[in-house]
Amino acid sequence: MNILIIGGAGYIGSHVAREFLDQGHEVTVFDNLSSGLRENLFPEAKFIHGTILDYTSLVRACAGSQDIAVGGLTGKKFDAVVYLAAFKAAGESMLKPEKYSTNNISGAINILNAMAETGIKNIVFSSSAAIYGEPEYLPIDEKHPARPENYYGFTKLEIERIMGWYDKLKGIHSACLRYFNAAGYDVKGRINGLEQNPANLIPVVMEAACGMRKELQIFGDDYDTPDGTCIRDYVHVSDLAIGHVAALDYISKNSKSIAVNLGSEKGTSVKEIVEAARRISGKPLAVKIAVRRPGDPAKLTASSKLAHEALSWTAQYSDIDSIIKTTWKVYNNQNER
Repeated sequence: MNILIIGGAGYIGSHVAREFLDQGHEVTVFDNLSSGLRENLFPEAKFIHGTILDYTSLVRACAGSQDIAVGGLTGKKFDAVVYLAAFKAAGESMLKPEKYSTNNISGAINILNAMAETGIKNIVFSSSAAIYGEPEYLPIDEKHPARPENYYGFTKLEIERIMGWYDKLKGIHSACLRYFNAAGYDVKGRINGLEQNPANLIPVVMEAACGMRKELQIFGDDYDTPDGTCIRDYVHVSDLAIGHVAALDYISKNSKSIAVNLGSEKGTSVKEIVEAARRISGKPLAVKIAVRRPGDPAKLTASSKLAHEALSWTAQYSDIDSIIKTTWKVYNNQNER
């Protein structure tokens, strides 16, 4: 198939692009490079420098227009869109809801309208476990109530709802992939661009190990967990990439939408992550215990049963050692340049 990957130069997007290429698909990346990197682009893929807030550019891209691409496009319409261009910092979303409304929600509407205008019927959407909010039970499955506790999570949920209407009214089928904690780097070592301004635990740990940060803060060590620190479900980004291909295959073959969790179904604490990073990197890692952050649940783990059943997807690389080893290799190599 001919795939347009919006946000394909970013951390997750580049892994998704690589997997679609590996599976023999044609790929064009559409990215404004605000957080994506040129070094994350592959020579086998075409590239369009553009923004989802420019509707005209989106329509021309979806139609396969030739004059807006670096290297030119084939002029062939795309079979599907993969959307990975949302802003994702939960804390920032509570301070700047207007930024998240415009980019995430308005941008998604632009994408769907451009697809409707050009006749593209399939979209894979990077959603989030943030749509669930405080867990009522564990592991969280897709039937769990959706009550997001930050504006970022709200935007993801709202996009899912809008996509549901576009399915009913326009016949655009969507796969909404509710990630838990994406981590790791390409298991074959082909992607080396560091995530820009990371807020998630593992890249922050890596920055501390490389000396890019003086110390690592742990926000609370008095939770009701075995070691007192929060437990989260970490899923390797290579597994996520495989999930995107499987999801597109599902909606294109079945002509129906799906919303599905992608998680490892295992919980790992903050202290366990830190200890694994110390062991694998050989670095001491200075740690400071800070006060809890508001709204941080003690434990979050996923049920990926639906992904197993519907997509034949299983996390293959999401053990913590694989996640830390692939991440440390990239950060250490960059630090030694």
